[in-house]
Amino acid sequence: MTKPTIKAFIFDVYGTLFDVHSVQDTCNKHFPDKGEAISQSWRKKQLDYFFLRQVMGTYEDFVTVTRESLRYALMENGAQWTTEAENELIDAYTHLTHYSEVEGVLQELKDKELVILSNGTQHMLDSLIENAGLAHHFDSVLSVDDVKQFKPAPAAYTHALKELDVKREEVLFMSSNGWDISGAKNFGFHTAWINRGHAPTEQLGLEPDAEYDDLTGILEWK
Repeated sequence: MTKPTIKAFIFDVYGTLFDVHSVQDTCNKHFPDKGEAISQSWRKKQLDYFFLRQVMGTYEDFVTVTRESLRYALMENGAQWTTEAENELIDAYTHLTHYSEVEGVLQELKDKELVILSNGTQHMLDSLIENAGLAHHFDSVLSVDDVKQFKPAPAAYTHALKELDVKREEVLFMSSNGWDISGAKNFGFHTAWINRGHAPTEQLGLEPDAEYDDLTGILEWK
C-alpha cells in the first residue's frame, strides 16, 4: 500500500520517546528494593488520575497529577518519605532516559516537521527535551496545558492541528500508549503504534495504521 504524504510527524513523549521507568533508579536511591514496584504503581496511577480528572472535569496540570500519583504509589508500597525525596522524584521526570533509537530516527527525519504533543506541562517537556540534548530536533513542543484537556480528548489533538496548520490526513501521530493511538485515530490522524510492550490492540474499533516494536519503523513514512 502506498503511504500518504505526511507533512508533520507528531510524537507522544512518555513511553514513546522516553522510558518512564528510568525513574526506578531514583526510587531505589530513596527506597531500596522498592524502586520497581513504586515505579510501576506510579505510572499506573498517573494514567488513572489524569483520566479521572478529565472525566470529572477537575483539570490539574501534569505536575500535580504526577505528584498525586507518586504519593499514592509511595503509600501503596509502605514507604515513608520526606519532602526532599518527593521533590527529587518529581525532578526525575525531567531527566528520563530516551530510548536508544530515538536520536537516530529524529536525525533521519530532519527534513520533516517534527512536533511533540504531550500531556506534560510546558516546563516539564522543555526541561526533559533540553536535558536529553534533543531540543534541536523539534520544530514545536506542544502541551495540552494550553487547552486544559488531556489526551485522548479531541481538544488536545485539535490544539496541535491549529498550531501546525496542516490537514489531519497529513499527520502521522506516534505513541506507545494504545489509548493515545485510539484518541488520535478517532480524531482523524494517521497513527503508528510504537508497541514496545507487545500489548494487545485496544478493542475500540480504532486500530492503528501501523504497528512497530520501536520508532525505526516510522521511517517508511518519510
